[in-house]
Amino acid sequence: MITLFWCPQTRASRILWLLEEMNEPFEVRLIDIRKPDARSDPDFAAASPMGKVPAIMDTTETGTVSLADSSAIALYLCDRYPASGLAPAIDHPARGKYLYWMTFTPGVIEPAMMERFTGMEVSRASSGWGNFDTMIEVLEDGLREGPWLMGEKFSAADVLVGSSVYFMKMFGILPDSNILSEYGDRCSERPACVKALARDSELGG
Repeated sequence: MITLFWCPQTRASRILWLLEEMNEPFEVRLIDIRKPDARSDPDFAAASPMGKVPAIMDTTETGTVSLADSSAIALYLCDRYPASGLAPAIDHPARGKYLYWMTFTPGVIEPAMMERFTGMEVSRASSGWGNFDTMIEVLEDGLREGPWLMGEKFSAADVLVGSSVYFMKMFGILPDSNILSEYGDRCSERPACVKALARDSELGG
């Protein structure tokens, strides 16, 4: 059984969406990371050394897998439960492109978002994520053939990147881009995303 350690209005919502897309049984355990005693739950402490969500615990016949971070969780879940069809097989030619987009959110989008929030000036040449404008350009280019990052096939990468586009729009930093706006709409209209957002709201009270 998969347990999602969840807190309202956090990145855990994207893994809630992923789990709805996978159609695998799971349970949600509330962890209020904003309180000092959040890590008093030993299962959560084992899964998330930094005390962050999302984190999961997957109890299987061969043992318990515990881990945190959206990309790591998504990579694990899609490989562990391949029936979801949300990831190319390890030996598939599309695997490289998939892995690139699976790490684009934590490696590029989120640092670029922080850059924009803080007004920080960075060197496009030397910063690992380029800069905010470069991130937007690369993302738009990646979606030109669409409708998804992997072309006609929706994947877990769209959950991670699509949720980031949703967050940028919500925080008012998404540029005026038809490509990104339409992509965000396609993501948010998926039944699993609608269900996850409703459940996120319900769980958050």
